[in-house]
Parts: sequence; C-alpha cells; structure tokens
Amino acid sequence: MAGLLPRLCCCRRGFRSPFPRPLAAATAPHSPQLRRAAAGGGGWPLRFSAAALVEAAPGPARPYLRLMRLDRPIGTWLLYLPCTWSIGLAAEPGCFPDWYMLSLFGAGAVLMRGAGCTINDMWDQEYDKKVTRTASRPIASGDISAFQALVFLGGQLSLALCVLLCLNYYSIGLGAASLSLVITYPLMKRITYWPQLVLGLTFNWGALLGWSAIKGSCDWSVCLPLYFSGVVWTLIYDTIYAHQDKRDDVVIGVKSTALRFKEDTKQWLSGFGGIMLMGLCVTGMNCDQTFPYYTAVAAVGAHLAHQGSILSDFFSALCCPMCSVCQLKRDINKRKEQGIF
Repeated sequence: MAGLLPRLCCCRRGFRSPFPRPLAAATAPHSPQLRRAAAGGGGWPLRFSAAALVEAAPGPARPYLRLMRLDRPIGTWLLYLPCTWSIGLAAEPGCFPDWYMLSLFGAGAVLMRGAGCTINDMWDQEYDKKVTRTASRPIASGDISAFQALVFLGGQLSLALCVLLCLNYYSIGLGAASLSLVITYPLMKRITYWPQLVLGLTFNWGALLGWSAIKGSCDWSVCLPLYFSGVVWTLIYDTIYAHQDKRDDVVIGVKSTALRFKEDTKQWLSGFGGIMLMGLCVTGMNCDQTFPYYTAVAAVGAHLAHQGSILSDFFSALCCPMCSVCQLKRDINKRKEQGIF
C-alpha cells in the first residue's frame, strides 16, 4: 500500500513530488533498456518485472495481457491477499496454510483481476479516451475491439470457473455470488462518491471464500470482521490512488472518495485505519489467535502510522491542486447552467 504513494506523487504533470521515482520505472514498457534489448544490444535488465514480461510477449498477445493488467500486478496482489488471510486463519493450530488452496486462489486472483479489468475497460472505454493516463488502454486506443474484449472476457471467466469448481459446493455458490459486484463496480463511479467502497466489497470477497474453502462454510463471527477490515483497507489505498485522477474526474463527471473527502482526506483515512485494526483484533479474538497474530496486527498499525506521517506532507502539497479542482468544478457547473459546456 505504501508503494502506491511514490507512483501517485510522480504521476501528475506540474506536481513536484517529495518522494523518489519508483525503481520499477526502469523496467516499464518501452523503457530504454527494453528498446536496447529488442535491438539486440545491452541485454535484458537484471531485475525481473511483470512489465518486461509483457513487453517480451508476442505482439498479438501483448494488448490482451495489458487489458488484464498483467504488466501491473499490484492489483492481483491486492485481490489475492485477503484470500491468504482467511486461508491462514482457517488452518489448524500449529499447521501451515494449505499450499494447494493458496496456489488455487492465486490462479483465481490473476484470472478474476484480469476479468474485472476487462469489464471495467469495456464500460469505461469512452471515459478512458478523455483521460491522459487511461487513453492508451487497449480498448480505448483501438488495439482491441469491444467484441474481441468480450470473447477474451469469456475465456477468462471460463478458466476462473474451472478454478471455482475445484472447491466445495458452498464455496462455489459463494464465489458465484461475487460476479454481480465484479460486473457492476465500474458503474458506481457514475452514481456515487463511494465507488471505492464497492471496490472494497468486491476485492475482499476472498476473505469469505478462503475460509469456506478450508472449513466448508463461513464462520461469520470470524469472516465478517475480517472482510470488513479488508473493505476499509481498500478505502484507504484506493482513495490515495484516486487523487491522481480527481481533476479529470471533475471534467468528465465521475465521482470518487478523493473528491468526497477533499482536504479532509487524511482525517478520513486515519479513522479508516483505526477501524481496520479494530476489525482485525475482533477477528483474532473470535478464532482464538495468540501473540504472533497480534504482533502482526501491531506491525500493520505501525505501518499505517508511518504512512499517515507521509500523507501529512503529501496532502499538504495537494491543498492548492485541490482548490483548483473545486474552482474547475464551479466553472463547469456555471457553464452548464449557461448552456455553454
């Protein structure tokens, strides 16, 4: 989660970041190293990256790999981690988590994150064309047609179904129930300032599914506070991320928690952090966890506190841009009233 901050702070033109540029930028698609390697000189970068893997793929496959964001695996990790939490908590005392289930859920996370991104880009293709950061996405740029994306989506969902069918009947039904969230999440930014909440409900479904895959059903006294903690965690990191698009969001008319919280973002995120820690503690008490678990929760709290200190400077720097966004919103509304915009 903290790794999102350097990228976020460097991404907006005209905003001087107090943080260093991420090292991964050296291996981004179309980087000088990759161009030299493609020309036969300089060799491949020593650091492995998902972006380099996608860049090395055959040309016809590359747009599809970018469509499922295989070059940006952070989203897959954010989908996978709640699954590992519940699988780990469901393990017998003194035993390691089920490695087969961890592998199965890992494959499912890659496929469902890819399917979710495909659905998102199909819904948002017109919006994506208007935003600099997203204009190069395969559907928006015309590299893939809407029909090709639909066929590709069918393939991803079919493979994800094969993974789901490896679980018990309870988990199959529970997993299938999440599909409605996957399909409708991209629409939420059009109707509510809380699309990050719906993203949290979607991305943390694995906190329920992992437990039921091991135990045969959900123990709601454990699963619900764990799920709720994950949802709040998503509100934290995706609100931070949403700040990079707030000016474009105002122009094209979509909503986010970044626009809802404005200059009070740090206070909201601090509150969310406290709620997350409380939910994790309740989860631990309800499944009889011991000292190592609460040590890990304390480490999470320390990380959130450290992140809060970074955000103090970060959101102070965002104060002026946020004011300009508010002024832009007022200008747009005024023009709409006058029939100019």
